[in-house]
Amino acid sequence: MTDNQTQNRALSEEELQDLVASSDAGARNPSGGVGKFLAIVAVVWALFQVVLASPLANYLLPGDVINNSRQVHLAFAIFLAFMAYPAFKSSPRNYIPITDWFLALLGTFIAMYGFIFYEKVVNAGGLADDVDKWFALVGLLILFEGARRALGPAMAIIATIFLAYVFFGSSDLVPDVIRWKGASLKKAMSHMWITSEGVFGIALGVSTKFVFLFVLFGALLDKAGAGNYFIKMAFGALGHLRGGPAKAAVVGSAATGLISGSSIANVVTTGTFTIPLMKRVGFSSEKAGAVEVASSVNGQIMPPVMGAAAFLMVEYVGISYVEVITHAFLPATISYIALIYIVHLEAVKNNMPTLGNRVVSMGKTIGGMAVFFIGFAALCYGVQYPVGWITSALPNSALVLSALIFVVYAALLYLAAGVDDLEPDDPNAEEVELPVVGEIYKSGLYYLLPIIVLVYFLMIEQKSPGLSAFWATMLLFVILLTQNPLKAMFRAQSDIAGAFRTGVTDLWNGLIDGSRNMIGIGLATATAGVIVGTVTLTGVGQVMADLVEFLSGGNLILMLIMVGLLSLILGMGLPTTANYIVVSSLMAAVVVELGAQSGLIVPLIAVHLFVFYFGIMADVTPPVGLASFAAAAVSGGDAIKTGFVAFFYSLRTVALPFVFIFNTDLLLIDVTWWQGIIVFIAATIAILVFTAGTMGYFMTRSRIYESVALVLVAFVLFRPDFFMDRIQPPFSMIEPTELVSAVDTAEVGQELRFVVSGPDFDTGEMKDMSLVVPVPEGADSAAKLEAMGFMTLEEDGLMKMEEPMFGAPIANQMGSFDFYADEAVRITEVKAPKVQMPKELVFIPALLLLGLITVLQLGRVRKEGVTA
Repeated sequence: MTDNQTQNRALSEEELQDLVASSDAGARNPSGGVGKFLAIVAVVWALFQVVLASPLANYLLPGDVINNSRQVHLAFAIFLAFMAYPAFKSSPRNYIPITDWFLALLGTFIAMYGFIFYEKVVNAGGLADDVDKWFALVGLLILFEGARRALGPAMAIIATIFLAYVFFGSSDLVPDVIRWKGASLKKAMSHMWITSEGVFGIALGVSTKFVFLFVLFGALLDKAGAGNYFIKMAFGALGHLRGGPAKAAVVGSAATGLISGSSIANVVTTGTFTIPLMKRVGFSSEKAGAVEVASSVNGQIMPPVMGAAAFLMVEYVGISYVEVITHAFLPATISYIALIYIVHLEAVKNNMPTLGNRVVSMGKTIGGMAVFFIGFAALCYGVQYPVGWITSALPNSALVLSALIFVVYAALLYLAAGVDDLEPDDPNAEEVELPVVGEIYKSGLYYLLPIIVLVYFLMIEQKSPGLSAFWATMLLFVILLTQNPLKAMFRAQSDIAGAFRTGVTDLWNGLIDGSRNMIGIGLATATAGVIVGTVTLTGVGQVMADLVEFLSGGNLILMLIMVGLLSLILGMGLPTTANYIVVSSLMAAVVVELGAQSGLIVPLIAVHLFVFYFGIMADVTPPVGLASFAAAAVSGGDAIKTGFVAFFYSLRTVALPFVFIFNTDLLLIDVTWWQGIIVFIAATIAILVFTAGTMGYFMTRSRIYESVALVLVAFVLFRPDFFMDRIQPPFSMIEPTELVSAVDTAEVGQELRFVVSGPDFDTGEMKDMSLVVPVPEGADSAAKLEAMGFMTLEEDGLMKMEEPMFGAPIANQMGSFDFYADEAVRITEVKAPKVQMPKELVFIPALLLLGLITVLQLGRVRKEGVTA
């Protein structure tokens, strides 16, 4: 690939598919009996996962298999990894060497070790014996080799370093700050392989329960033809606008990002069509590739799937899936809006031509798209009412609902049969005929049905992600098997049997694609489990907290920058999912703790989204950004330049995580519905203004002071509290000795803020910690303080504290203080919330400044005769 990049040559379609296969699904594809055998294994894995997620799993699968499903999942992943991924670039592609067969079978056996010897492991209490420890060690080495092949060397190297730290953490070569006593081979292997603390931990469990079904759902939806339909619709809606191909690339990539967890596959799938058309209207090779990279990578932050991270957040943060995607929705949406605006400004700045001869106003286009998305959301929400009526009125409602869905599907398929099937267009054709939405929309409306089913079960019924994906996948099974024969019937064609065989082939290939796409994710989550296991076994997480606090000097902004850089560096060699697991395991608690010490209460979900956003940026950032290399392979541009331009286009993805750490309204945390609407409008204006400021173009080319002013306006709209807190402080200071009377006068539920100072239990040095504690009900102030966990004693003019009772609200947070040292733990600050003017009032001067800049630039436009 390097030679191709050096020569700036666009790769052929065959070479691009090989690029995607080698990075996502494995470059080896043996023929003959071996190829058929591997295809059968992949299909069996997919069907096993479907059955495991089904409501009938307890009847169809033995209890031992369900209890050990993580072992089965990893066994399939390891076996297929050694079958699909060659050891080296020079290794054979058309057959499998005997060494790979041996490693695959041995790895499969050791992955199933806990299942095969279940009684022995249980009777030993999960502790490895002398035989177990050697099998576990060999299993880890085989896992690391599989990860090296499927994911590149970085994942295996990082996991090896962490494992070495487990064994040699007591060595003099290890810095004092992270030195620990070390562990024996038996203890380490028990933790890493025999128990559910390491390889078979939460991450692999999420991969087993949820992620496979969503990856399979995406693969089947793409096989059904939805990917091409989404791209065509995007081009039909936006292709005629200035910079239309780039805008269509953004929207098309957002849509395909819903069904694809891979940045590289997304770049190649949509980029082979969008990039040549972008170049045709005036984008350079690097800018065309960068637009595709930025929009494809952002597909991973778009709910409801978000790669695999959304499901991991459910487990790590301890909130429901609906809450995760609710918090993630607004930043992802405004990020895509900003990206469309970026390509619009690029097109306007360079006066790019339009494609085709249709003239449709931007207003009508935006209005039409808004109506579609609002209508689709209303449909997903409104389905619950007829479903509720049917469920309450009929005893066999499941059969009736299934029949109704099939009737709706058949009706939409009848509409589709009335128009020609969509064929991929040639972007290099002399005359580009843009599709007309009014003519093509009928051809794929039925693709929305599985998405509606998925969203309905997730958001309305609030079923588990696995069960929701199961029902949506079942509908896709039906669609793949029946769409071709039913269309043939509706069109009065004779070869119905041939059409059915085509559907069976599509389903078979979709199952294979789903399994092959899961190999890397399965190995990534398993290998990341070693890193998580090291953190839990050694306690290095607390050491990392101390180290980061030392390096950042306790400054939260500096610490966030360090966490972001760590995510970027690790992400250069790790897939997004593994990067997220590693960095969140190490740093999420650190950010929350240091935020509390700075007086900022940071919700855990905000930190996890922060880490995730920076993790996906690694696919963009040079020198390793894999998505940038894939886009350069399509465009024929320079990969490094493409990466730098894509990073510039993605600045809003870099800025947003910092914003929502300090303004959790953007994550829709504790906001009412009307506040949510205000936040959405303000954030959308803010991201557009920020984009204009960083692009140096608004109504016309901006002067430096105008760009600075635009960025300032964006900051005010994003952080109105920053300015309002300085105009009118949000808290009143209370002397610690007045605590009793303050609690007595405070309303029940009112949150008081405390700063507690005292000696650290480990170091003995004095430290501060901020606490936010709601005032509970109580007969008097003493009872309220006791319920809050404060055991206080006023002495020498100080409000001293005794150790909180076990189970008290503040007991866990106060566990790092030494209450028996010479220096007493004491309350140094108490703050009570004050009535404050609405922070939204700050929007008024910001919008006036924006209006002034608009007037100034429009004046120049009229004076210079420039048309925007």
